[in-house]
Amino acid sequence: MTRKPPRNFRPEPFAYHEEVELRVDTLTNLGVGLGRIDGWVVMVPYALPGEQVRARIWRNKANYSEGDLIEVLEASPDRVAPGCALFGECGGCQYQHLAYPAQLEWKTRQIGELLQRLAGLEVPVESCAGSPKTYGYRSKLTPHFRRAPEGDGTAIGFQRADSRAVIDVPACPIASEAINAALPGERAAVKSGARPFKRGGTLMLRDVGGRVETDPAAVVEERVGEFLFRFVAGEFFQNNPHVLPRMVDYVLGEARAAGAPRLVDAYCGVGVFAICGARHFETAHGIEISARAVALARENAELNGAVNVSFVEGTAERIFGGLAFPGAECAVILDPPRKGCDAFFLEQLLAFAPRAIVYVSCGPDTQARDLRVLAAGGYRVTRVQPFDLFPHTRHIENVVTLAHEGGITKGGME
Repeated sequence: MTRKPPRNFRPEPFAYHEEVELRVDTLTNLGVGLGRIDGWVVMVPYALPGEQVRARIWRNKANYSEGDLIEVLEASPDRVAPGCALFGECGGCQYQHLAYPAQLEWKTRQIGELLQRLAGLEVPVESCAGSPKTYGYRSKLTPHFRRAPEGDGTAIGFQRADSRAVIDVPACPIASEAINAALPGERAAVKSGARPFKRGGTLMLRDVGGRVETDPAAVVEERVGEFLFRFVAGEFFQNNPHVLPRMVDYVLGEARAAGAPRLVDAYCGVGVFAICGARHFETAHGIEISARAVALARENAELNGAVNVSFVEGTAERIFGGLAFPGAECAVILDPPRKGCDAFFLEQLLAFAPRAIVYVSCGPDTQARDLRVLAAGGYRVTRVQPFDLFPHTRHIENVVTLAHEGGITKGGME
């Protein structure tokens, strides 16, 4: 029996739950298959480029429709069996049905499309650097639940792919072995009431060298190559330790290629780029607005014997105010949160005018927006290198090197 359409359903161009056939042309940066019927765009999650599929329409927007995948009529040669029984229900992964080499190809292409569409930049994009591990790579997992535990019926996991409801996730194949070994005990403690919650909550499991920390406030240690870093377990630290050292080396290689004597690590957190790069520069300087992160960064510098590194607690009004040298003497590394840089920060960065900028981003869309501002302010993109820190998901870490038009240097990793 056909379900009655929702009250706000737009009836054109397709009826509610009408089944349609289409050829999928591409993947959006959200990991959704996109095809057209008589020129009209139809979005179908879990459909792959080149496939002929049958989909059931559930929403018509002003300029496209959305449908659920009903049947793959002609499968892509890149379609593979997903590694998780919950794939398609759990919203955490989008690409487990896509062969890993094809995931890297599409992520490379998506970066190029974002830069062209949002930044107006036609620049070559180097092939996305893959992860040595495509399952079992995540070193942090944060399952959550919506309401107070009610025994074994409590769903503890992640948001469903098709709603805001939480789906129960007993194990996560992209999380590390240590996390999956510790997860049953943490789930049982919640469901038994051993860990009291008056309402919903979030668990935190951080794998640090095979030991799992569950206290988000604890200070833990993790190696990045030969360097050791202390950080707060529940706060930001890259979650794929198998790719991180390679990415750090690449970013520092790009900064060194500018030939500047000084390194500035903006949004420095606990000091990873500044400390790892200090030996390659006369001086390295980290800027961070979090006093707690600055304290840990200073501890990390001492821990790693980095004597030519300093850390400054910046303010929104004077980000570069604590630096006693001109921008022309330095390369700046940017690694902002997903929302990117705000307009005031970019204004100050352009006024500081560093010789080169290496922009690391987990949000390539906001990065592209910021690149448009930097390009208008006198910088030129010289190299674009994506890294796949998040296999089987739509997320991409992207590194863009920019040179000041007054002193363009060649990008390159030594």
